[in-house]
Amino acid sequence: MLIIKILGSGCANCKRLEQIARKVVDEMSIEAEVTKVTEYPDIMAYGITSTPGLVINEKVMSFGRIPTPAEVTTWVADALQTV
Repeated sequence: MLIIKILGSGCANCKRLEQIARKVVDEMSIEAEVTKVTEYPDIMAYGITSTPGLVINEKVMSFGRIPTPAEVTTWVADALQTV
């Protein structure tokens, strides 16, 4: 099972990224846990400089922007190859 984390304080961009991630998981019909990381020290532990951030299986995939659904789909598919 994939672990997908959305890093951010809960701003509009963070919520949008969470929606994209959940939609991709649903469309791919895969089992994944999507969680939000909202505490600043926890976010900083990933070494990102701006939010929102997307982490898949503890690997930072993007930060500081909202990736497209196609990008997230590609990253999730790639992560499934390594599980």
